[in-house]
Amino acid sequence: MTQILKERLVIWLAIFATMVTSHLSAAAGEVAKAPFRYVWATAHHILPQTHNNESGYFSLVDGLDGKMYVGTTKYDVNSYLVEFDPKTQEQRIVIDTHKLTGQTATKSAAQAKIHTRNFVAPSGRVYCGSMHGHRRKDEPKYPGGYVMVYDPKTDTAEHFGIPAPGKSVIDVVADEKRGLIYAVILKPDNRWMICDVKTRRWRDLGPRAVRYGNTLIDGHGRANTITEKGFQLAQYDPDTGKVTVRDILVDGKKMPRQGQPTWRLAPDGRTSYLIGVSDPTLWAIDLYSKGEAVNARRVGKMVEGRKPSCKTGMDVARDGRVYAVVRVENDTGFGAGKLHRLSRYDPTTGRIEQLGVLAVRNPDFVDFDKTTYAHGYHTFPDAVLAPNMFHYALKVNVDGDVYVTTLYPFSLLRLAKME
Repeated sequence: MTQILKERLVIWLAIFATMVTSHLSAAAGEVAKAPFRYVWATAHHILPQTHNNESGYFSLVDGLDGKMYVGTTKYDVNSYLVEFDPKTQEQRIVIDTHKLTGQTATKSAAQAKIHTRNFVAPSGRVYCGSMHGHRRKDEPKYPGGYVMVYDPKTDTAEHFGIPAPGKSVIDVVADEKRGLIYAVILKPDNRWMICDVKTRRWRDLGPRAVRYGNTLIDGHGRANTITEKGFQLAQYDPDTGKVTVRDILVDGKKMPRQGQPTWRLAPDGRTSYLIGVSDPTLWAIDLYSKGEAVNARRVGKMVEGRKPSCKTGMDVARDGRVYAVVRVENDTGFGAGKLHRLSRYDPTTGRIEQLGVLAVRNPDFVDFDKTTYAHGYHTFPDAVLAPNMFHYALKVNVDGDVYVTTLYPFSLLRLAKME
């Protein structure tokens, strides 16, 4: 039995178990009541023509006007940046990667993904980067990923070339004040690179970023990234042109390595919050630390539960509160599958609040029977539809609404602002 067949068998067994539980409850005349609180989201199916396999990753960012920008994956074909307007609930393509870059190659050579976390500069311009899809033998070689930017004010886009030939771009951040763009190149290189906007020349900063790493620009204008070697903090000061690499210490000991970490900058420009993909512990790092090491502290676990998974599902709101969605095993006995739990940390009180389990208020947002890849959701015994398999990003927009992307089908969940 192939791995794909095994995965599908697990999925269908989980669906069958949920259906049986629901049927038995109804037969017994019981009124199904969830043992947990729901947080209700309105689901939107990302433009079907911009992806295949119902696939996308952690490419999600909020514009200055509250519009959301989602990167899509169309394996072997192309990729797109899609704009979602919460006011009209309309979606449109704002970057067609192949059209913008002049590329026409398909299969392994296609610009098949926009996988970057995306970045919005103070000007409102939206930065992102492209990536390869499936790699197969005897197919055209991938030319390399592009760094791209979309300007909502002019409704135009441009690109800044390929930072590293043959390599994909996994992160893009811009310091428009200084005319600089930072990029992280995907494994195995994990190169941390910088571009002078005037010359459009890219160069390597030296340290290698952690896998799927990203750059934060702190309040002093320094670029920061977590390194693959030693899980340290690398800082680049554009005023001096120097790079420093230091250990991150928690109570005098090195901070534990976190797999595929997600980190975000707090409004103070000084504090960065970090969470790992399989460890729901939230950490706070002081980017202004002086001396031979960087100071950090353990905030606490955002969610309790077995087999936790947080796939870039953490963000810091403009009020300083930290939101995270973590998938855990459903051990409640109420249905089967997974639970996607949303939590919030308030630095003013020091408390972590459990907000509830993600649920969909409009279960007919897509025709599940006619969608090929629609196995990422499940239904609880109370007939509530909820994400089951994967979430891939979380962002809190200017209005305070929380957005989460989920797979199968590729969806954007919108949760109204929570007090």
